[in-house]
Amino acid sequence: MEKFSKLKELIASVEADAEKFYNNSNNAAGTRVRKAMQDLKNLAQEIRTEVTEIKNKA
Repeated sequence: MEKFSKLKELIASVEADAEKFYNNSNNAAGTRVRKAMQDLKNLAQEIRTEVTEIKNKA
């Protein structure tokens, strides 16, 4: 559950940069959004692996 909470925090932290990129065409914010999306992808994969391991133990 800790990783899921971290995932939610990461989404919340990138929200301001997403608004800057989409509403103000701020390219630097777009770069930060792209990095955050990659981090989200990696974290989501870790959560998927963890869930599968727990499920298979049961």
